[in-house]
Amino acid sequence: MVTFTRICLRKYGNFVDNLRLYVRGGGGGMGLPRLGGQGGNGGDVWVVATKNMTLKRIKDKYPQKRFVAGAGANSSVRALKGERGKDEEVQAPVGITVTADDGRTIGDLNADGDRVLVARGGSGGSLHSGFEPSKGQTRHIRLDLKLIADLGLVGFPNAGKSSLLTALSNATPQIANYAFTTLRPEIGKLMYQDYKQISVADLPGLIEGAHMNKGMGHKFLKHVERTKQLLFVVDVCGFQLASKTQFRSAFEAVQLLTRELELYKEELVSKPALLVVNKMDLPDAEEKLEELQEQLENPEEFSDLLPADMIPKNYLTFRHIVPVSAVTGFGINHLKSCIRQSLDEDAAAETKAVHREKLQALRHNSHQHQ
Repeated sequence: MVTFTRICLRKYGNFVDNLRLYVRGGGGGMGLPRLGGQGGNGGDVWVVATKNMTLKRIKDKYPQKRFVAGAGANSSVRALKGERGKDEEVQAPVGITVTADDGRTIGDLNADGDRVLVARGGSGGSLHSGFEPSKGQTRHIRLDLKLIADLGLVGFPNAGKSSLLTALSNATPQIANYAFTTLRPEIGKLMYQDYKQISVADLPGLIEGAHMNKGMGHKFLKHVERTKQLLFVVDVCGFQLASKTQFRSAFEAVQLLTRELELYKEELVSKPALLVVNKMDLPDAEEKLEELQEQLENPEEFSDLLPADMIPKNYLTFRHIVPVSAVTGFGINHLKSCIRQSLDEDAAAETKAVHREKLQALRHNSHQHQ
């Protein structure tokens, strides 16, 4: 069990999904008291979203992880107003959250070209400051990569998420038949006949206790936060993580996954969710599926199957429960149309809400003008 964790984390280590940097705004230039001259302001430090950039590339290119903006020029007889210092730009991948060391969010970079100011330059010396300049802002910041996808696949190792993603889309994840599989997040694209594309992220396998940071723990859960909907994947026959751990039925797997998400961040469970019951090609799958559907209709009645601390506060109601076999392709097309329907319904509801708000604003304005 322990060796698996080690292997996995070491390989996962090549994929960098957070980075801590030192940033400093440039100092201001000196003022010139004799002639009332003003020093130039120091440059600022910005983080800028750039296509095809990765955190690993920043780490390799700037091993010191220090970014300092240029200082403002001093005021002189030739140039009473000193020139402003040069800004420094940190080029970062799209899909980054920039946070201060205390965990406060400074900004999000969701699209190519988005910019966030992370360290201001100091002011140049002037009459108001007795011609003394001020220093630039100094701080440590964190860049956190959070995947943005329409759907996040949530499941224990070996539920067949990677095989499902391959069956659904054009991604080719590394698939291995042992408990810790996906080594880094994979994003697959589902293509529809009308050219609509839906992105699905397969995230590192969750294990019991992930909210306490076991295994991939928070690395995994952090990525779930930005997906619009959740796609739970369970093995119809249940699973066992390792010989020492308890066997879990498909119903228990669903509830344990729900609880892990809840313990990490309760609002994750309020996202719309679909349930994929995989491995329907296995013997007895039909009976097991019937049993699971019955249990999901009245989950409270079966909660005694779970350890007391792992009973979810709120049981999830799935919009669709879809039996599939990623190996034979059974149910895959039906699943694709359920995914599309679920996302389209939400998009339509969102559009409606926006229209409603605009209408209300218009009415409100016209009342004010009357």
